[in-house]
Amino acid sequence: MTGIAAEPEVFREAVAALRSVQPRPEMDVSEVKAPQRLAPWAYALSAEVDGPAGELATGRLVLLHDPDGAQAWDGVLRLVVLVRAELDTELAGDPLLPEVGWSWLTDALETSGAEWTALGGTVTQTSSARFGDIAGPTHTHDLELRGSWTAVDTRLAPHGLAFCELLASAAGLPPAGVTLFGQRKANC
Repeated sequence: MTGIAAEPEVFREAVAALRSVQPRPEMDVSEVKAPQRLAPWAYALSAEVDGPAGELATGRLVLLHDPDGAQAWDGVLRLVVLVRAELDTELAGDPLLPEVGWSWLTDALETSGAEWTALGGTVTQTSSARFGDIAGPTHTHDLELRGSWTAVDTRLAPHGLAFCELLASAAGLPPAGVTLFGQRKANC
């Protein structure tokens, strides 16, 4: 966090709401150092999850607070997300992948009950080929989603839940409470 000496109540309430979020058990979520030059006050979370096929998804959620607001924000609390996910070859070849990736964010925000404005971002897909003595698979495919939106108030728990759901979707996890075939343990 930045500006600890004189944190506004709005910022303290927003951070407390994010800290109250209980992520899925498959996720490793922790507080990390927030960027210090984007806004007078900032708070950040980092998360990581392995999908059922072994694909890794990582993410960062940053809360920015500027009591004066910013014209592009349309408010005083801005959330910024960055998610990176490994993709299998079949999914990486889907021409609608950027739209699907973006829908993971919009669907997560909508189903969590988050209230927001000024949503924008990008989805980038990359494919890499390794040559020579570089260890690892010969071909890899990744998706990177960057997005930001303005929360309408300090009730940010739904925004934190949306971040967790976005990361779960990027990792290929089923919805909470659903078990994929092949994941159940036999009772013998």
